[in-house]
Amino acid sequence: MNRASKIFWPMLVKPKDAVIKQTEQLSRSQKLLTELGLIKSGSNGTYQIMPIAQRSLDKCINLVQQNMVEAGGQKITLPVLTSTALWKKSGRLEGDISEFYMVRDRSGKQFLMSPTHEEAVTAMLATAAPISYRQLPLRLYQIGPKFRDELKSRFGMMRAKEFLMKDMYTFDLSQETAKDTYDIITKAYDRFFQQLEVPFVKVNAETGIMGGSLSHEYHYISSVGEDTLVKCESCGFAGNAEVFHQSSNCPNCQKADNLSQVHGVEVAHTFLLGDKYSKPLGATFLNTSGKPQSLIMGCYGIGLSRVLAASLEVLSTDQELRWPKLLAPYDVCVIGPKQGSKEQTLAERVEYNLLEHLGDICGSDEVLHDDRKDLTIGKRLLDGKRLGHPFIIVAGAKSVLPEDPRLELHSSDGNKMELNLNEALQMVNQYVSQKKHLINIRMSTKEEEQTNRQQKVGHTL
Repeated sequence: MNRASKIFWPMLVKPKDAVIKQTEQLSRSQKLLTELGLIKSGSNGTYQIMPIAQRSLDKCINLVQQNMVEAGGQKITLPVLTSTALWKKSGRLEGDISEFYMVRDRSGKQFLMSPTHEEAVTAMLATAAPISYRQLPLRLYQIGPKFRDELKSRFGMMRAKEFLMKDMYTFDLSQETAKDTYDIITKAYDRFFQQLEVPFVKVNAETGIMGGSLSHEYHYISSVGEDTLVKCESCGFAGNAEVFHQSSNCPNCQKADNLSQVHGVEVAHTFLLGDKYSKPLGATFLNTSGKPQSLIMGCYGIGLSRVLAASLEVLSTDQELRWPKLLAPYDVCVIGPKQGSKEQTLAERVEYNLLEHLGDICGSDEVLHDDRKDLTIGKRLLDGKRLGHPFIIVAGAKSVLPEDPRLELHSSDGNKMELNLNEALQMVNQYVSQKKHLINIRMSTKEEEQTNRQQKVGHTL
């Protein structure tokens, strides 16, 4: 059982009459996460993640991994440092590299603190033993830090210099099978964002420095978003304004004068790359004739720390955090009587009985026991509401009434109910069932058939 008194939770305490000078524009999520002690600024553009927020981030990681494995992904780990020689071969070192961190080792060799790993993973494939067409498609993913020297790092983890990313790199034998892979992985991305239940848009995008022939971005709509999107009010089609800046008609339904502009926070990006990297870096496979042929690539990124911050930005109020169901650090917080109160002895029996039942329903790791009994129930309840626990259940004076004992249940949507024990447990049980339903969203039959077809291609060619 998680005990609030033992959690490292360095909340900012402001004197009542203090006047705080604001030196920069803060996003809602950045302000709340910092004030509540869930993140701390390490330096300009970097953040230290405290235990409660780390729980949420770990849940995000696990959910992404579930989707990547279901889509045929295999997990790897690549070094943070990538030789600049590889970026010279791909031609990307000749472009704008002002956002990249460069370091040298003691012998003078230069490396990038990788903002992305296309060159590194392609070079790894190029130096591996000859790959047979029977081994394709390959879908390799990793989860780790990325680095970009943002000119204007702001809005907390939504635009940081160091961030956590899931990046996948896929290798196919033809443009056709690479497009099948692209469809499978983007469907897995669709599923992941649907599981989070945060409204998102998937837009056509420019390929930019990454290159390739096809690209999509996933955005959360927010006033602090730095991308301008064009959205059709008739059919729901959306695109990056950079792509459709000259268009007055919807490219999808062709209706005129029905396009509106909104701001988006980019949380994921997918690319169909072709042989842009495999050709210059010599990554090949042996075809049915036993001859080497360039691998056809795709790459797929999700900014995990950005997803966490941006989802809170969209869902939260100005004063209280709101979490996606599957990312909430805890399902329920239990608050018992204050130390020394007249109902303490009897109410604590109710409190510990409640904790035992909740452990059976949620699993004890999903329950937070706010055992800081030197604080009033009101103070602990205020902290719990600001932290955005899906449910807070209070075992106070009303829980020991002889005729009709009641627990006080507060839900994160602002509702307050007085329920008996069984009714409160039923509410939590329904919530846990909803979470299980979201976790168990699977690939459609069509996607499964597409995956099976690709696997058969590798064995029958």
